Parts: sequence; C-alpha cells; structure tokens
Amino acid sequence: MGSLISLFDPIRDIGLISLVAKISLSVLFGGLIGLERGQKHRAAGSRTYMIVCLGAALTMILSQYEFYMLSNNWEAISSALGIKTDVSRFGAQVINGIGFLGAGTIIVTGRQEVKGLTTAAGLWASACMGLAIGAGFYECAIMGFALILITTILFNKLGSWIVMRARNMDLYVEFSEMENLGEIISTIKGMEIQIFDVDIQREKTSNGVTIGAVLSTRLPKGQTHSHVMSAISKFDFVTLVDEI
Repeated sequence: MGSLISLFDPIRDIGLISLVAKISLSVLFGGLIGLERGQKHRAAGSRTYMIVCLGAALTMILSQYEFYMLSNNWEAISSALGIKTDVSRFGAQVINGIGFLGAGTIIVTGRQEVKGLTTAAGLWASACMGLAIGAGFYECAIMGFALILITTILFNKLGSWIVMRARNMDLYVEFSEMENLGEIISTIKGMEIQIFDVDIQREKTSNGVTIGAVLSTRLPKGQTHSHVMSAISKFDFVTLVDEI
C-alpha cells in the first residue's frame, strides 16, 4: 500500500506538473460523472460537473499556494503584520456569496426543464479563478480559464451529439383535447418505445386551455429522436413537440 501511495508523491505539491495533473483530473473525473447523468437526462450534465469540479480544484490549489507563500515569500510581511489565520478560509465568503448569484440563474420551466445550471456553475468557477488571479497564482488561473472556455464551448456540441444518440428521451407535447393523449401514447408504443412516466399539465391561455404532457421514454436500438418527434408532429391536434 505504501508503494502505491508513493506513486502520487510527485504530484502532491504545488509545482507545475502537480498543477497540470490536479486540474486535468478534476475535469476528467467531473466530466465522466456528469456524462453518466447526462445520458439519463438529469438536470446537471457533463459540462456542469466538469466546471464545478474544476472550480473546487482551483480553490483547493489556491489555498495550498497561499499557505506556501505565507510560510516562505510572505513570511516577513505576515510576521510584521501579525497575520495568524487559516488561509483555506480566505475565499470562503466569495464562494458562499457566488452561490446566491448562481442560484438566480437557475429556473424550472413549465415543461419541468431545468435551465441555467451550467451558467451558475460557470459563475462559481469564474469566482474561483478570480481568487487565483487576486493571489497572483497566474499559472493556475490561466489554465483554469482555458479549460472553462473549452468546457462551455466544445462540450456543448459534444453533449448535444451524445443526447441525440441516447436511448432515454423526454418529450414535451402540447395538444388540444385530453382524448388526444391516448392516440399519442398508442403511436409511441406502436414504435416499440417504452413509456415509464407521463406528467400532464393544463395551462390557461388567451385561446382557451392548452394541455401539455411530459413523456419519459426509452427508445429501442436503431430508433432515432428525430423519427419519434416527426411521427408525433404529424397529428393535426398536436401544436408543439419538443425534446427536453
């Protein structure tokens, strides 16, 4: 066991190799966890997990960096000023405060779809990056900036590609009368698609009452999302079909 633990000793400090290893692992592990959740159409997917994990890693690395600087380069200044504090708490108020700002970007739509999670995670990770910049830990901040940018741009396209090929599919369908739901369900089952949840919603509009249904389904192999949506949208009584 001791020899196994010693393998990681070269990447336990705050050197450049350690920095690359820690940040890369945070993105990799966070992304893998989020990828599994995204395939099940959970609210938080790979990008959200990546950014949150990356931001947490930035905060921990920053604390280690500040502790090192207070014990070495800043030792004379800290002794003169009488600074005796736990450096790991330096960014505590910033991290707590940004949580309120991030919560304001998260909404739940009428279709039971959660929006704004990636935005909130990006705000939080950006706050962590700002702490690193403020402490003068530029290497960490530059790497964090690049990876946050790559995560939000590149993995947005990758996530869409994965979702379109996932077997789990959540559909939001709007129609005119309650009796139409039976025909919609029959059509879906006729395509050998499993329906494991149906949530019906009624909403009053200027044109009357709109009925909407969220259908959680599992597609058989070879069935595409676009084919399912096309089959449902052919009905005259269907006013809207969307994947959520």
